[in-house]
Amino acid sequence: MADQRIVDGAAESDEQALERTLRPRRLAEYVGQQRIKDNLAVFIEAARGRAEPLDHTLLYGPPGLGKTTLAHVIAREMDAPIRVTSGPSIEKAGDLAAILTSLQDGEVLFVDEIHRLGRALEDGALDLVIGNGPGARTVRLDLPRFTLVGATTRFGLLSPPLRDRFGIVHRLDYYAESDLLRIARRSASILGVAVDEGGAQEIARRSRGTPRITNRLLRRVRDFMQVEGAERITAEGSAAALERLEVDRFGLDELDRKILLTIADKFDGGPVGLATLSAAVGEDSGTIEEIYEPYLMQVGFLDRTPRGRRVTRLAYEHLERPGRGILF
Repeated sequence: MADQRIVDGAAESDEQALERTLRPRRLAEYVGQQRIKDNLAVFIEAARGRAEPLDHTLLYGPPGLGKTTLAHVIAREMDAPIRVTSGPSIEKAGDLAAILTSLQDGEVLFVDEIHRLGRALEDGALDLVIGNGPGARTVRLDLPRFTLVGATTRFGLLSPPLRDRFGIVHRLDYYAESDLLRIARRSASILGVAVDEGGAQEIARRSRGTPRITNRLLRRVRDFMQVEGAERITAEGSAAALERLEVDRFGLDELDRKILLTIADKFDGGPVGLATLSAAVGEDSGTIEEIYEPYLMQVGFLDRTPRGRRVTRLAYEHLERPGRGILF
């Protein structure tokens, strides 16, 4: 199977610079996640009024929904510098200590994939264990006042002591199509791409509720428009380009359809166990469970039951398959 999917919410290596260009800078510019924005606005205003750093903040949810963007917005709203790192890059306690002790008062420390960070912070201090065995000793380092913003797609892997350090916890959810439409129009404006309402709507509809995918599809449709000499992205042009990219009207790609068709055709609609499904489609079971299944369940095409996975009537209708072996 392909290593990178155009509808994968994870960032590609060549997208980071572009994402910085498209990234909103203030809460007022940030599209979607309205409840989170409203609450953060209150917490930030209160913290600024007390001349204190914002409480440590945890953002979790599927990839591509704007956790990194929101961390940068928080720093800008707090008029604070931001330092960016990730859990996998902090291999030893000394790495973490070096970062924390070099922070400025009030600075924001953003840690992506924070579930990979194996240590918990005490309030205002960091305990380090020096040495091994009976001769080991604990040293406490006083820390400056700062705001830790952690982001993760794997909330369940966070240790309870680390979770307890966060005073503010928000789950980012998939975006409504109307919000993705606004994002498509905004990004097109920044990139200088002419797009009509129908063209932006077609991109938003196929973006799987994920802003990063919206921006990626917009760039790829722009390529088709440019080569074909079209003056603007229209609904017809957008739909034709995305069909060529094998992204259907629900945002499913070839791999999504292979999973659904395997269950529908080989296993009479299911239920089928994850291990069996994994062997049948030639994909790792963890990847199926963590990457493919959440969106297929979100759009109502797949059910998890105690006996295994099964496709729904909606999936049969979308795949244009008769509903064999399924009780409606």
